[in-house]
Formats: sequence, C-alpha cells, structure tokens
Amino acid sequence: MTTEPITDHADWRTHLPEPATRRIAVRATPDAVRQLRAGSPWLYDGSTVSVSHDGAPGDLAVVFDDRRRFVAVGLFDPTSPIRVKVLHVGEPVTIDGAWFATAIRSAVSRRDGLANDSGPDTVTDAYRCVHGENDGLPGLIVDRYARTLVVKLYTPAWFPHLASVVDALTSLLEPQRIVLRLGRDAAARNTTMLRDGDTLVGTPPTRPVRFRERGLNMEADVVHGQKTGHFLDQRDNRALVRGAAAGKSVLDVFASTGGFSLYAAAGGATSVHLVDQSAPALDAARRNLELNRHLAGVRECAVRITVGDAFEVMAELARQDERYDIVIVDPPSFAHDAAGVDRALRAYGRLTRNAVELLRPGGMLVQSSCSSRVTVDALHDAMAAAVRRSGRTLREVRRTGHALDHPVGFDYGAYLCAVFAEIR
Repeated sequence: MTTEPITDHADWRTHLPEPATRRIAVRATPDAVRQLRAGSPWLYDGSTVSVSHDGAPGDLAVVFDDRRRFVAVGLFDPTSPIRVKVLHVGEPVTIDGAWFATAIRSAVSRRDGLANDSGPDTVTDAYRCVHGENDGLPGLIVDRYARTLVVKLYTPAWFPHLASVVDALTSLLEPQRIVLRLGRDAAARNTTMLRDGDTLVGTPPTRPVRFRERGLNMEADVVHGQKTGHFLDQRDNRALVRGAAAGKSVLDVFASTGGFSLYAAAGGATSVHLVDQSAPALDAARRNLELNRHLAGVRECAVRITVGDAFEVMAELARQDERYDIVIVDPPSFAHDAAGVDRALRAYGRLTRNAVELLRPGGMLVQSSCSSRVTVDALHDAMAAAVRRSGRTLREVRRTGHALDHPVGFDYGAYLCAVFAEIR
C-alpha cells in the first residue's frame, strides 16, 4: 500500500469505499431507545439486541425499538464500542449527499457571528465549523483557518461519506484547500489509501497556514500539528487573559503554540514565560509572537521559553523563588470517561498547588480542563481544596465554558471549562 500523499482532487475519491445501498437493521434495548430519544448520539454495542447482518464501517444503520418502530439512523461501526454514530432521531429520513450538505450548512450557519466579525482589532477567520456530535455529525470535525479547511475524522465510518462532506464544504465555503486529518481510531482502522495530512482540495501547504484570531496574526501546522493545528477552543479565554495582563508577569504552563502568551503580550504584559514539553510547539509559539511584533505590547514584552515537563519545571521555579502575577495552567485531557475523573481531579489539584507556589499574593490563577466528565464545579472544588492546603485563599473571579463555535448539543457534550481566580 502506497505511503505517498494523495493530492489529486479527482483521484482520492477512487480510494474510498462506496456507501452501502443495503441498510442494516439494529434493534436497541428499551433503555438505549430512551437515551437516543433524549438526545444521545451514541448506540453502544451492549445496547443492541440484534443486528440484521454484517456490515462495514459507514454503512447506514436503522435503529428500531422492540415494536419495530423507527427510532434513529446513523453510521454503523461494527468493531467499535459505539456501534452506531447517530445522525438523526425521529421520523425516517434519507441520508445522502443532500442530507449531509444540509447538516453541514446548518452547522456553519451557527458560526455566522464569527464569520461576520470583521473589525480591525477583532477580525477572526479561524474557528470550528463542525463540532462532531454536538452538531449532529458524530466523529466529524471541520476547522477553518482562513481559506484552509481541516477535516478530521475520528472514526472510519466517515470514509464512505467523505466525498459528500468535501463537496458540501467546497460548495458552501469555497476553500482554497481542504486537508484531511485522522484521529487515532480512524487511522488505526483505515483501509483506504488516504493518509493523515493528505490534501483533498487545492495544493498541499508547504508551510504553516496563516490566520487571524481577534486581530492577532497566528499560524497553524495543519498537516502535522496537534488536533488540527491550533487549539481554537480557548479563544475566548485567551481574550480574557489579554484584558487582565497589562503590567503583569505571566507564566504560561502547557503553552503549546503560545496562544495565551501572545494574547497576554498584546495586552501589555511585561513578561511571558512559556513552558511546554514540545520543542516544535514552542518554536511555533516564537513565530506567533514574531508575527505580531508590529504591536508595541508584543515588541516590548520580555519572552522566556522553557522546554520541559510542566510538573518538574514548576517545582524547579518554586525552588528558585520565582513569582508571577498571572499563572495559566492549560493541560491536556486527563480523563476521557467517567472512570478517569477522580484521577484527573487529583492531577488538577497537584497543578493548582504547584501554581499557587509561583503566584504573588493577589495574583490570578487561570486553570482549565478539557477532560471529559470533569465539570466546572468539580474543577473549582479541586482547585479550592488545593489552595486551602497551601495555606492560601481562593476568590473566584469567573467561570467559563464553551465558545460559540464549540456548542454543546447533548448530555456529556461539554468538555472544556476554566476557572479564573485571585489567590491571596
């Protein structure tokens, strides 16, 4: 099997499995039927009573109740614990290219506020266009970076329908290019000749893609970068940091490509210290700062960068009696399901204790969680307990959740939260 990237718009379609014309009938348990009608986008393998015949990823599965009444239709995934990714619940509908185009158009229209934001200091041309299950398209992510779209598949069930998705996006948004990214499961069970990072429309990018976020210049490596190249979901929290950073020293832990530090510098921070274990991500952070040197705040801000494990670097900074006015802690996910919540909360508490040691009295701690099932209440409580054990006090300033382009469409659809707190 070839490992060469497929870049010809017409050619890549020939490597996709054909959408199945035969439907798979799936009978679900009464409890699963109740959950589906209440808005769950998933039918688990343990909730199926019977399946009419074997199928392939992406076949259309029609879900019935125990009285053979139509419940839902979705993408069949025969070896996944989530057996059916639900596209529609209610009355029967035809799932075809026209249906996908309508669903994608609806998702994009929800972001009109961002697409029309064109003031000189607020222009944003990078945001999430399709947010998977929360937009009724489970396992499908579409992010926009200026005129580049990144389509990320988290399940191989989308391969048979990829051409319909690309056609809909091309017609609706007229992108310069569309790049394909594959999540772990889609990559592991990929039987096509498409590869992570292939360009499906337009010419492959030879450098990171430039875009603007609230008037700031940034870049994203859409081919090799984490997720789709940039953490779009923290845009609003970054703006809050910018508003609080004037005259402050800032420690940015898990800095990645430097979004929080860039916003802080643009807001007038005297210094920013970026910490991350990824040297390539911090190289991108340097470039993002450099792209904005026309701004006096960025040009005059002292920048320090440390490559290393966040826990170890924070402990060493404490031993050196380093102190900051603002500490930002934005770690990766510590829990992907309910079973990992307790472990995640212990990790958040440990990070809070480390951060408190580095904060001047009255300083601000900004701590976020992107761990599934960790609520903002649970995050706050873990932080408050850690602060008390440190002999300090926490005064909550603000709690935040999902931005406009990351809607929450079902129970457990929320994953991102943050707490802004003054530490005395």
